[in-house]
Amino acid sequence: MHNHQPYLKPEWKTSFNEAATEYDKLRPTYVPELYNDIIAYSGLNENNHVLEIGIGTGQATLPILNTNCKLIAIELGSELAERAQSNFAQYKNFEVKNMAFEDYNCPNNTFDMVYSASAFHWIPEELGYSKVFNLLKSGGTFARFAIHPYKDKGNEPLHIAIQKVYAKYMPQIANKLRGEYSETDAQSVSNLATKYGFVDSAYKLYHRIRTFNANDYGTLISTYSDHRALGEAGLTSLVSEINEAINNHGGVINIYDTLSLNLARKP
Repeated sequence: MHNHQPYLKPEWKTSFNEAATEYDKLRPTYVPELYNDIIAYSGLNENNHVLEIGIGTGQATLPILNTNCKLIAIELGSELAERAQSNFAQYKNFEVKNMAFEDYNCPNNTFDMVYSASAFHWIPEELGYSKVFNLLKSGGTFARFAIHPYKDKGNEPLHIAIQKVYAKYMPQIANKLRGEYSETDAQSVSNLATKYGFVDSAYKLYHRIRTFNANDYGTLISTYSDHRALGEAGLTSLVSEINEAINNHGGVINIYDTLSLNLARKP
């Protein structure tokens, strides 16, 4: 299996927007324990102001909204932003701004929490951390979390078959397979926050398995920005051959997710 996005190109940031419906349906959400840990660390409540960076269509939003905080979300993709606004239209404490985080203007010391789910890696490090630090009130929380999928460890023949497809269509990816996300990886992200002046940095890892049939897995990977960069014909061929590999090796694929949460506080 391809371990998603070992490198990034800036133009890929907008490619999710072209697959808003599929993104909304199949992009994974996060485990309840992760939100419990965020809320316990931050003390989030109805008096707080929160900023979400890169909401997508809202995969990481509902548990935060349900604290009754005032939530402003930023989303670069217009289709994604529109769908997110629609998904949470009943919430009066919610607003989406269709723009890049880099272009968002707001007074410093405004937010009690800033968070980003599987999106902060798109923002240049120094700009991102420095801007989040400035936007937070003293004592405010920065929460950064992400999903790191890993191959089907229980079906090595399927993994080999899928890697052959990637070697054909995306050799630059196939040659840069990453290992399973580790404590060392999480600690390195915590060290970034410390580098930019945050304190009380902490991390936690969570694990789960997601199971897909061939069609649903093909639809999922069609939302990946680096896959969409192949163009319609290339993406269609890649997905077709991966579907065939799955159907030839049991009809399902299990994805072993590690979810990482990094927390830090502005002094």
